[in-house]
Amino acid sequence: MRCGKALTTGFVLIGMFMLIMLSGLVMVQASMRWQTQVLREREQELIKVGLAYRDAIGRYYNQTPGVVKIFPPTLQALQEDTRFPTARRHLRKGYFDPITQREGWGLVTAPSGGIMGIYSLSDKTVFKTKGYRGELQHLNDKRYYGEWYFIYLPQPVAVNAGTM
Repeated sequence: MRCGKALTTGFVLIGMFMLIMLSGLVMVQASMRWQTQVLREREQELIKVGLAYRDAIGRYYNQTPGVVKIFPPTLQALQEDTRFPTARRHLRKGYFDPITQREGWGLVTAPSGGIMGIYSLSDKTVFKTKGYRGELQHLNDKRYYGEWYFIYLPQPVAVNAGTM
């Protein structure tokens, strides 16, 4: 009798070890999926924030009083544009980089001076490299987040030659 009881106890112990090992594998898979989801959300947040900065730079540029348009000298100028009698806000608040989780952006300087765009300071590899369309198609085939530029390019003004 003792021989059979010891044998069943051994099977229960092996079964418990296998159950622990299987639950560990499930936890690893869940962790990997969670990390993937977090990375996708951070990419979407980077796009949202980058477009917000690009659009704010465009508003600052286009609302410049007078004929000669200028880019903002700093990112803080987007939050409080003091060129008018009452300060204008082109950007509600300064955003941190969702990828690096820190404040600070790489700045693209305009040839005439000022800031015409931003980019992430991250050297992490991009999760989604293809499938962007429209205004985001420049993000296709980029390997690092630091290659994702959000730049405001002024549209050239068309001059009607027949009115001269």
